[in-house]
Amino acid sequence: MIKEEALTEAKSFLLQANERFTAYAQLLPALFSDHMVYELEKEKIFGRSWVFLAHDSEIPHAGDYVVRYIADDSFIVGRAENGEVHVLYNMCRHRGMELCRSECGNATFFRCPYHGWTYKNTGELIGVPFQREVYGEEGLNKNEWPLVPAPRVASIYGLIFANLDPEAPPLDQWLGDAKFYLDFYFKKSLVGMEVVGGPQRWIFPSNWKLGADNFVGDAYHTAFTHRSTVEVGILGVPDANFHKDAPQVIAGPWGGGYVPNLPYQAMYPESLYQSMRQNLTASHHAIMDRALWQSHSTLFPNLSFLNAPGVPREGRVVPYLTVRVWRPLGPDRMEIWSWLFVEKDAPEEFKKDSYKSYVLTFGTSGTLEQDDAENWSSITKVSKGMLAKRTPLNYSMGLKKFQPLSDWPGPGTAYPIDYTEYAQRHWWKLYFEKMIKE
Repeated sequence: MIKEEALTEAKSFLLQANERFTAYAQLLPALFSDHMVYELEKEKIFGRSWVFLAHDSEIPHAGDYVVRYIADDSFIVGRAENGEVHVLYNMCRHRGMELCRSECGNATFFRCPYHGWTYKNTGELIGVPFQREVYGEEGLNKNEWPLVPAPRVASIYGLIFANLDPEAPPLDQWLGDAKFYLDFYFKKSLVGMEVVGGPQRWIFPSNWKLGADNFVGDAYHTAFTHRSTVEVGILGVPDANFHKDAPQVIAGPWGGGYVPNLPYQAMYPESLYQSMRQNLTASHHAIMDRALWQSHSTLFPNLSFLNAPGVPREGRVVPYLTVRVWRPLGPDRMEIWSWLFVEKDAPEEFKKDSYKSYVLTFGTSGTLEQDDAENWSSITKVSKGMLAKRTPLNYSMGLKKFQPLSDWPGPGTAYPIDYTEYAQRHWWKLYFEKMIKE
């Protein structure tokens, strides 16, 4: 009864928060720490959204697998002998034991450590110890007890997504115009992208939404939070205000921003730049020809991207692409997953320098990562206070000042500078739509 009352109270709070946000662009910070709001998020956000799990290059061979998560649900993402990718709920059908407890490896079958039930890497139950003795000749039909596949699985650019809602729209349809902008990250090469090493992972005392919110549209913080990183020369930009005078864009479930005066041709080897132009459309070229560099973004709900210039060694600027997932572990705790992607056909020296640029700035020891961590953990801590349910935060930047660009070559809606909060407001609009929908 207490939980039902708390759930009703959380739904009422969400309605109130949405009304305030819609009317005044004011966000109630208790959304970053409320326990019942978090329980609803697992059902309404992560139970009904396309969530990134892995990339093809992490499981290149038959039998390769990784274990990945959608909130609390664990999945084995593996490649079968015929090359097909399977996403299987990581739970034995006998007593609910976690079936695979290694985060990655190569296996043709998985055996439960509790009672020994054994499954092929395609999910079929193939072995039950003492089956005839304990179940009889007709007592157990193994075909009725396979591992449970994720309800929906789809991929794009080799990125493997899953959705727990069997009625969810197809991934391609859901992405819509967002695909145009994802092309900037994943179509620089004619042969595709690959992950360098495994993803870095660490648990962090912050609400998951703060990472998504920051990457979708908070270029404003770079001028202050990351100023010291720019001043010591770790980030390859002229000054800490580098995001201000470039557009911010929203398109379907995606939002992100650009850096001005940073042409792709100056950052990438000529072969990659030429393949990028070959892969992309005239509308992409029109953006590139304005010397605009697509930098930060988030794909709703919790997948973020950052393509940024780094300084792997003195006198050399080399870009990196980090892809990150903000996995919720509670209202005030998340696990950050951070991958480095490079073009498969990039020169080896470029790949090594891109890796150095990445680890100096992001990942567990990255300087910019530490800057952001301090901010997000502090916000989460303060949001637990009694006043956090009625003391709003201002999300109105640019609302009364900027109009959409009329000459933007791409789809969606673009605004003239990245120091605005249109993309953040768009993310929160999607959030409230999911959370309030019955």
